[in-house]
Amino acid sequence: MTGLLRREPRVVCAGLGLLADAIARQGTPVTRVDWAPPMPGAEHDLATVLADPRRAQANELAVGRMLGSRAQLVDVAPASEALGLGPGEFLHAGPPITWERASGPMRGALTGAALFENLTGDPDQAGRCVDVLEPCHQHRAVGPMAGVVSASMWVFVLEDPSDGRRSYCSLNEGLGKVLRYGAYSAEVIERLRWMTAVLGPLLRAAVRRNGPVDVTGILSQMVQMGDEAHNRNRAGTLMFLRDLLPAMAESGFPASDVADSARFIGGNDHFFLNLAMPACKLAMDAARDVEGSTLVVAMARNGTDFGIQVSGAGDQWFTAPALVPDGLFLAGYGQDDANPDIGDSAITETAGLGGFAMAAAPAIVRLVGGTAATALTATERMYEITLAEHPLFGVPSLDFRGTPAGIDVTLVARTRVLPQINTGMAGRVAGTGQVGAGLVTPPAEVFPAALAALAARAAKAG
Repeated sequence: MTGLLRREPRVVCAGLGLLADAIARQGTPVTRVDWAPPMPGAEHDLATVLADPRRAQANELAVGRMLGSRAQLVDVAPASEALGLGPGEFLHAGPPITWERASGPMRGALTGAALFENLTGDPDQAGRCVDVLEPCHQHRAVGPMAGVVSASMWVFVLEDPSDGRRSYCSLNEGLGKVLRYGAYSAEVIERLRWMTAVLGPLLRAAVRRNGPVDVTGILSQMVQMGDEAHNRNRAGTLMFLRDLLPAMAESGFPASDVADSARFIGGNDHFFLNLAMPACKLAMDAARDVEGSTLVVAMARNGTDFGIQVSGAGDQWFTAPALVPDGLFLAGYGQDDANPDIGDSAITETAGLGGFAMAAAPAIVRLVGGTAATALTATERMYEITLAEHPLFGVPSLDFRGTPAGIDVTLVARTRVLPQINTGMAGRVAGTGQVGAGLVTPPAEVFPAALAALAARAAKAG
């Protein structure tokens, strides 16, 4: 037998580590493969979808549209003007929900919006003021946390210059006791009134004087400066302020208003989040409605349900109960104070930012928990479930490799690797505000549900 083996034996071990450990102790090199069978109950639908002859070309088309999207800030306007909202009409984050099923922070934000709109003076009567309650996504908009938008609130208006498509998002209030976290105290309402009377009109004048602001360009730069565009937007906020401040100063508004607005934006590291989100919304909307595509085009939470939408399944939501994030808490709060996951801000992860870009923003772990190695591992893991690498979002620590972008339902089902989301945490009791920040994943069952719908459409097309 001597000479028959041309090299030392090597072992590849998938699954249980017991065999790998035993062989490694004998001195034989072992390559460990982290493997698991597909998600339970998804096997038949997975086989049907993988056999769909349209899938490869459909995904190539959807991903190409996503990566080709560009976003410019072209205006700032009241929601009544931009979105056509009237009295008693409200938008919210996540898949559809009613007042009766709404979580504490969602009800708190709707209560604050009703008070802000002068629809009632009694917080206990706010539910009676809600005539229309629809998802932001249904109106080409996105909203962080509760995501509540009412007629008098001002919104950013973003546009893709290649085709004129638009997306919208409210202005960011800051952190802590703010409307989007479900707070509705007098200070919250007062801040919203100032944003409506001063900040919104000033930003509109500045944008119109300056011309479109290249939001995609800022996103590309900020990823290389330590931001991941979800829970860390410090560099993006300051670059936005740098670009717009001269036009703000020349807008004709009182110097005190310009100073107050610059101070507010500069002191709010999350201000750019509400520009990153609609930019990602534009990109993912570009990839919608491609028959046969398995690309996830939205992940959103309303504080009760977590929902996803898939390019090849139209506007259908696939939902399951939202999970409670695991992370770090503000002083005086703990896990029992946190509401289940909430917000449209996971649109950033859907487009290759946020939790998918944590390797570019290792300092994020100081907010959500973990170590710098955790951030690197999170990004590397997401390459397993995505269809592309985003050419505009290069990660310095990965030799400027593009962030993983374009979640594929079939890859999630095959690997059981769930998308990583970093997020803020709202207090479960209405009026509390922010209680912490952490990491969370979608509930696993939304992916087999989406696969079943895709399989049915594939069978019908075949």
